[in-house]
Amino acid sequence: MSQSLDRALTLLGGLAREPKTLDQLAEEIGVHKSTVLRLLRTLEAHHFVRREGQRYYRLGSALFDLAQQALEDRDVRRTAQSALAGLNARTGHTVHLASYEDGEVVYIDKFEGRHSVRMYSRIGKRAPLHCTAVGKVLVAAMTPEKQADVVSRIDFFVRTPNTITTPEAYEKELALVADRGYAVDNAEHEDFIHCVAAPVRGPGGVVLAAASVSVPKVLLDYDGLMALVPELVAATEEASVHSGWTGNRKGKLE
Repeated sequence: MSQSLDRALTLLGGLAREPKTLDQLAEEIGVHKSTVLRLLRTLEAHHFVRREGQRYYRLGSALFDLAQQALEDRDVRRTAQSALAGLNARTGHTVHLASYEDGEVVYIDKFEGRHSVRMYSRIGKRAPLHCTAVGKVLVAAMTPEKQADVVSRIDFFVRTPNTITTPEAYEKELALVADRGYAVDNAEHEDFIHCVAAPVRGPGGVVLAAASVSVPKVLLDYDGLMALVPELVAATEEASVHSGWTGNRKGKLE
Protein backbone atom coordinates (compact mmCIF):
# COMPACT_ATOMS: atom_id res chain seq x y z
CA MET A 1 0.00 0.00 0.00
CA SER A 2 1.34 3.45 -0.87
CA GLN A 3 2.34 5.68 2.03
CA SER A 4 -0.09 8.44 1.06
CA LEU A 5 -3.00 6.02 0.75
CA ASP A 6 -2.13 4.43 4.08
CA ARG A 7 -2.06 7.85 5.76
CA ALA A 8 -5.35 8.91 4.15
CA LEU A 9 -7.08 5.75 5.33
CA THR A 10 -5.65 6.26 8.82
CA LEU A 11 -7.05 9.78 8.81
CA LEU A 12 -10.51 8.48 7.88
CA GLY A 13 -10.32 5.87 10.63
CA GLY A 14 -9.46 8.57 13.14
CA LEU A 15 -12.29 10.81 12.03
CA ALA A 16 -14.75 7.91 12.25
CA ARG A 17 -14.40 8.06 16.02
CA GLU A 18 -14.92 11.83 16.41
CA PRO A 19 -14.21 15.19 14.71
CA LYS A 20 -10.56 16.22 15.10
CA THR A 21 -8.30 19.20 14.54
CA LEU A 22 -5.37 19.37 12.16
CA ASP A 23 -2.98 19.17 15.12
CA GLN A 24 -4.70 16.07 16.49
CA LEU A 25 -4.62 14.31 13.13
CA ALA A 26 -0.95 15.18 12.57
CA GLU A 27 -0.08 13.75 15.97
CA GLU A 28 -2.16 10.65 15.32
CA ILE A 29 -0.34 9.66 12.13
CA GLY A 30 3.02 11.11 13.16
CA VAL A 31 3.69 13.53 10.28
CA HIS A 32 3.97 17.29 9.82
CA LYS A 33 0.76 19.31 9.67
CA SER A 34 1.49 20.39 6.09
CA THR A 35 1.39 16.75 4.96
CA VAL A 36 -1.90 16.16 6.74
CA LEU A 37 -3.35 19.34 5.29
CA ARG A 38 -2.55 18.20 1.72
CA LEU A 39 -4.27 14.87 2.38
CA LEU A 40 -7.29 16.55 3.94
CA ARG A 41 -7.68 18.93 1.01
CA THR A 42 -7.71 16.00 -1.41
CA LEU A 43 -10.21 14.07 0.71
CA GLU A 44 -12.32 17.19 1.09
CA ALA A 45 -12.38 17.76 -2.66
CA HIS A 46 -13.88 14.29 -3.07
CA HIS A 47 -16.30 14.79 -0.14
CA PHE A 48 -14.69 12.12 2.05
CA VAL A 49 -14.10 14.70 4.77
CA ARG A 50 -15.56 18.11 5.48
CA ARG A 51 -14.50 21.00 7.65
CA GLU A 52 -16.63 21.84 10.66
CA GLY A 53 -16.09 25.43 11.76
CA GLN A 54 -12.58 26.81 11.64
CA ARG A 55 -10.71 24.00 13.37
CA TYR A 56 -12.37 20.62 13.12
CA TYR A 57 -12.65 18.00 10.38
CA ARG A 58 -15.19 15.20 10.24
CA LEU A 59 -16.28 12.49 7.79
CA GLY A 60 -17.99 13.66 4.61
CA SER A 61 -21.02 12.50 2.69
CA ALA A 62 -19.12 10.40 0.12
CA LEU A 63 -18.40 7.73 2.72
CA PHE A 64 -22.06 7.42 3.63
CA ASP A 65 -23.00 7.18 -0.05
CA LEU A 66 -20.47 4.38 -0.57
CA ALA A 67 -21.68 2.56 2.54
CA GLN A 68 -25.28 2.72 1.35
CA GLN A 69 -24.33 1.41 -2.09
CA ALA A 70 -22.38 -1.44 -0.51
CA LEU A 71 -25.36 -2.39 1.64
CA GLU A 72 -27.73 -2.26 -1.32
CA ASP A 73 -25.48 -4.71 -3.15
CA ARG A 74 -26.18 -7.31 -0.46
CA ASP A 75 -29.41 -8.74 -1.86
CA VAL A 76 -30.13 -10.75 1.29
CA ARG A 77 -30.59 -7.51 3.23
CA ARG A 78 -33.39 -6.51 0.86
CA THR A 79 -35.04 -9.92 0.56
CA ALA A 80 -34.97 -10.63 4.30
CA GLN A 81 -36.17 -7.21 5.36
CA SER A 82 -39.93 -7.78 5.57
CA ALA A 83 -39.62 -11.05 7.51
CA LEU A 84 -37.16 -9.59 10.01
CA ALA A 85 -39.14 -6.39 10.41
CA GLY A 86 -42.15 -8.57 11.23
CA LEU A 87 -40.13 -10.52 13.79
CA ASN A 88 -39.05 -7.26 15.40
CA ALA A 89 -42.64 -5.99 15.50
CA ARG A 90 -44.00 -9.19 17.03
CA THR A 91 -41.36 -9.64 19.72
CA GLY A 92 -40.42 -6.03 20.44
CA HIS A 93 -36.76 -7.10 20.67
CA THR A 94 -33.72 -6.06 18.63
CA VAL A 95 -33.22 -8.08 15.44
CA HIS A 96 -29.88 -8.22 13.60
CA LEU A 97 -28.89 -9.52 10.18
CA ALA A 98 -25.22 -10.38 9.80
CA SER A 99 -22.84 -11.86 7.23
CA TYR A 100 -19.33 -13.30 7.30
CA GLU A 101 -16.43 -11.21 6.06
CA ASP A 102 -12.67 -11.73 6.51
CA GLY A 103 -12.82 -13.65 9.77
CA GLU A 104 -15.50 -11.54 11.44
CA VAL A 105 -19.22 -10.95 11.66
CA VAL A 106 -20.48 -7.83 9.88
CA TYR A 107 -23.90 -6.45 10.81
CA ILE A 108 -25.72 -5.55 7.60
CA ASP A 109 -29.12 -4.66 9.03
CA LYS A 110 -30.68 -3.89 12.39
CA PHE A 111 -34.19 -3.40 13.73
CA GLU A 112 -34.19 -1.68 17.11
CA GLY A 113 -36.13 -3.13 20.01
CA ARG A 114 -38.74 -1.20 21.94
CA HIS A 115 -36.93 -1.50 25.26
CA SER A 116 -34.73 1.30 26.63
CA VAL A 117 -31.50 -0.75 26.79
CA ARG A 118 -29.71 -0.28 23.46
CA MET A 119 -27.42 -2.78 21.75
CA TYR A 120 -23.80 -1.79 21.13
CA SER A 121 -24.22 -2.87 17.51
CA ARG A 122 -24.82 -0.76 14.43
CA ILE A 123 -24.99 -1.46 10.71
CA GLY A 124 -21.46 -1.95 9.38
CA LYS A 125 -19.97 -2.81 12.76
CA ARG A 126 -17.88 -5.97 13.08
CA ALA A 127 -18.00 -8.55 15.85
CA PRO A 128 -16.16 -11.76 16.78
CA LEU A 129 -17.17 -15.16 15.49
CA HIS A 130 -16.62 -17.18 18.66
CA CYS A 131 -18.88 -15.34 21.10
CA THR A 132 -21.84 -14.21 18.96
CA ALA A 133 -24.82 -16.33 17.99
CA VAL A 134 -24.74 -15.03 14.41
CA GLY A 135 -21.03 -15.87 14.21
CA LYS A 136 -21.68 -19.45 15.29
CA VAL A 137 -24.43 -19.86 12.69
CA LEU A 138 -22.20 -18.54 9.90
CA VAL A 139 -19.20 -20.72 10.80
CA ALA A 140 -21.35 -23.82 11.36
CA ALA A 141 -22.64 -23.42 7.79
CA MET A 142 -19.17 -23.56 6.21
CA THR A 143 -17.65 -26.59 4.51
CA PRO A 144 -15.47 -28.68 6.87
CA GLU A 145 -12.31 -27.43 5.16
CA LYS A 146 -13.23 -23.76 5.38
CA GLN A 147 -14.55 -24.14 8.90
CA ALA A 148 -11.29 -25.69 10.08
CA ASP A 149 -9.30 -22.87 8.49
CA VAL A 150 -11.51 -20.16 10.00
CA VAL A 151 -11.45 -21.73 13.48
CA SER A 152 -7.66 -22.01 13.36
CA ARG A 153 -7.42 -18.26 12.85
CA ILE A 154 -9.75 -17.21 15.68
CA ASP A 155 -8.24 -15.48 18.68
CA PHE A 156 -10.42 -16.83 21.48
CA PHE A 157 -10.21 -13.74 23.65
CA VAL A 158 -12.42 -13.57 26.71
CA ARG A 159 -15.31 -11.10 26.69
CA THR A 160 -17.34 -12.44 29.63
CA PRO A 161 -17.15 -15.40 32.05
CA ASN A 162 -19.30 -17.36 29.55
CA THR A 163 -17.08 -16.83 26.48
CA ILE A 164 -15.86 -19.95 24.68
CA THR A 165 -12.07 -19.91 24.95
CA THR A 166 -10.75 -22.97 23.07
CA PRO A 167 -11.04 -24.32 19.51
CA GLU A 168 -12.18 -27.68 20.87
CA ALA A 169 -15.09 -26.17 22.81
CA TYR A 170 -16.01 -24.01 19.83
CA GLU A 171 -16.03 -26.94 17.41
CA LYS A 172 -18.30 -28.85 19.80
CA GLU A 173 -20.61 -25.82 19.87
CA LEU A 174 -20.63 -25.61 16.06
CA ALA A 175 -21.67 -29.25 15.80
CA LEU A 176 -24.56 -28.52 18.15
CA VAL A 177 -25.59 -25.50 16.06
CA ALA A 178 -25.52 -27.57 12.86
CA ASP A 179 -27.63 -30.27 14.50
CA ARG A 180 -30.38 -28.09 15.97
CA GLY A 181 -30.44 -25.29 13.37
CA TYR A 182 -29.91 -22.30 15.65
CA ALA A 183 -27.22 -20.83 17.90
CA VAL A 184 -27.21 -19.22 21.32
CA ASP A 185 -25.06 -16.44 22.74
CA ASN A 186 -25.55 -17.00 26.46
CA ALA A 187 -24.11 -13.64 27.57
CA GLU A 188 -20.83 -14.60 25.89
CA HIS A 189 -20.18 -11.33 24.07
CA GLU A 190 -21.73 -8.86 26.51
CA ASP A 191 -22.55 -10.04 30.00
CA PHE A 192 -25.92 -8.28 30.13
CA ILE A 193 -27.19 -9.39 26.68
CA HIS A 194 -28.11 -12.82 25.37
CA CYS A 195 -29.42 -13.79 21.95
CA VAL A 196 -30.43 -16.57 19.58
CA ALA A 197 -29.65 -16.75 15.86
CA ALA A 198 -30.67 -18.85 12.86
CA PRO A 199 -29.59 -19.01 9.19
CA VAL A 200 -31.09 -17.19 6.24
CA ARG A 201 -30.66 -19.36 3.15
CA GLY A 202 -30.61 -18.77 -0.57
CA PRO A 203 -30.83 -21.00 -3.65
CA GLY A 204 -29.54 -24.51 -3.03
CA GLY A 205 -29.73 -24.05 0.73
CA VAL A 206 -26.58 -21.93 0.87
CA VAL A 207 -26.49 -19.85 4.06
CA LEU A 208 -26.37 -16.21 2.99
CA ALA A 209 -26.57 -14.58 6.41
CA ALA A 210 -27.63 -15.10 10.00
CA ALA A 211 -30.47 -13.34 11.81
CA SER A 212 -30.71 -12.96 15.57
CA VAL A 213 -32.96 -11.74 18.34
CA SER A 214 -31.02 -9.96 21.11
CA VAL A 215 -32.49 -9.28 24.54
CA PRO A 216 -31.13 -7.70 27.75
CA LYS A 217 -31.10 -10.33 30.51
CA VAL A 218 -32.98 -7.96 32.82
CA LEU A 219 -35.96 -8.18 30.47
CA LEU A 220 -35.94 -11.90 29.71
CA ASP A 221 -34.33 -14.88 31.42
CA TYR A 222 -32.72 -17.78 29.56
CA ASP A 223 -35.94 -19.81 29.37
CA GLY A 224 -37.72 -16.76 27.98
CA LEU A 225 -34.98 -16.38 25.37
CA MET A 226 -35.35 -20.02 24.31
CA ALA A 227 -39.08 -19.50 23.95
CA LEU A 228 -38.29 -17.07 21.10
CA VAL A 229 -36.57 -19.76 19.00
CA PRO A 230 -39.71 -20.97 17.12
CA GLU A 231 -40.59 -17.36 16.25
CA LEU A 232 -37.02 -16.73 15.05
CA VAL A 233 -36.84 -19.90 12.97
CA ALA A 234 -40.19 -19.15 11.33
CA ALA A 235 -38.97 -15.65 10.41
CA THR A 236 -35.65 -16.89 9.01
CA GLU A 237 -37.45 -19.53 6.97
CA GLU A 238 -39.73 -16.83 5.57
CA ALA A 239 -36.68 -14.67 4.81
CA SER A 240 -35.02 -17.67 3.17
CA VAL A 241 -37.99 -18.29 0.88
CA HIS A 242 -37.89 -14.63 -0.15
CA SER A 243 -34.16 -15.09 -0.81
CA GLY A 244 -34.67 -18.02 -3.18
CA TRP A 245 -34.59 -21.04 -0.86
CA THR A 246 -36.93 -23.87 -1.88
CA GLY A 247 -35.90 -26.52 0.63
CA ASN A 248 -37.90 -28.21 3.37
CA ARG A 249 -38.74 -26.65 6.72
CA LYS A 250 -36.31 -28.63 8.92
CA GLY A 251 -34.78 -25.48 10.32
CA LYS A 252 -31.33 -27.11 10.25
CA LEU A 253 -28.14 -26.22 8.47
CA GLU A 254 -27.66 -28.39 5.42
